[in-house]
Formats: sequence, C-alpha cells, structure tokens
Amino acid sequence: MAAHRFMVASLLLCCFLHSCYGVTFSSLQRTLVVTASPTPGQVVKAGEDQITVTWSFNQTFPGTDSAYKTIKVMLCYAPISQVDRAWRNTVDNLAKDKTCQFQIVAKPYSPSNNSFTWTIEKDIPQATYFVRSYAYNSDSSEAAYGQTTDAHKTTNLFEVQAITGRHVSLDIASVCFSAFSVLSLFVFFLVEKRKTKMSQQK
Repeated sequence: MAAHRFMVASLLLCCFLHSCYGVTFSSLQRTLVVTASPTPGQVVKAGEDQITVTWSFNQTFPGTDSAYKTIKVMLCYAPISQVDRAWRNTVDNLAKDKTCQFQIVAKPYSPSNNSFTWTIEKDIPQATYFVRSYAYNSDSSEAAYGQTTDAHKTTNLFEVQAITGRHVSLDIASVCFSAFSVLSLFVFFLVEKRKTKMSQQK
C-alpha cells in the first residue's frame, strides 16, 4: 500500500514538474528538414515580399513520425538580432523561449510534400531571421523540430526590412514645405530691408 502511494505521488510530482517546466529545446530531436526561399543574406521587405517554406520528415532519421499530429512553422530571431534584447532571449524551456515569436503557418502534420507561401506581415520588426518548424504530439507538446540554419544559428540567415512609416509623397511634401519656408523667409527679409531703407530716406 505504501509503495502504491509512493508511485502515485511520484507520478503526480513528475506531471507537476512537467507542466511547470515544460518541454526543453535540448530534448528535441531534429527530425524535420526545413527550407525557405530567401537566399543567405537576402533582404526582404515586410508587407511586400513573400517567403516560401517547405518541410518534410527526414527519411534518414532512425525513427518514426507516428507521434506527430500538428506542425507549426515559425519565423525566428537570429543571435545577432537578440543581443541586448531580453524580450528576444533564447531559453531552453520552450514555454519561456522568445526566439520564435512569429507564426508563419500551423496545420495538421504530413510527412512530405509540404509547402506554404507567406507574405511577410507589416508588423514584423527589422532583424535577421531564420525559419524553424515544430512538430507537436497529441498532447500539443513539442515533439521534434527542424530549421533552415545550423545548430549555432549562423548559416542561411536573411534580413527583414521593416516598414518605416515614411512614403515618397510625404517626403516630397516635406521638401516642398521646407523650400516654401526658406523662400518666405527670404521674401520677408527683403520686404523688411526695403521698408527700413524707405524710412531712412524720409
């Protein structure tokens, strides 16, 4: 009886720790092959350009994907864009990890022939990125991953150029107003100078 209680208590403790700590990235196996259309170093524009992502199960992996139920493809910050930005920190506990903050697509898992074209959303910050996919099991927990870069996240990176909020028409209007202001000031100066000269002549 005591042994039974101990086993139940241990099981409950394990479940509690798992729910509190969550899945760790280091515990996942890289079983997915992921590619993205941007070439290394390419600059793509938020709100305009598109990214095509493909993913599949790595057939050379000595295991199966029978536990995979859903897939999520994420846009993730590269280390160079995480420096001095705590809100983008990489944490082994995936529940606290801030590396991948932007979802590209989520759908039921399929082992092959997966492709999705995503228009980069307008609110994506300017930074250097890579793409990562997570496979989830029936408990909605991360079960495996794949990414477009190497383990150190230094290869196949691309940059997103954010929307600045400025437009050509606004820039032209700004230049016109500035020129008008300078011209008005010059005319005002000439008029005042003429008035002064005329008053002196009287």
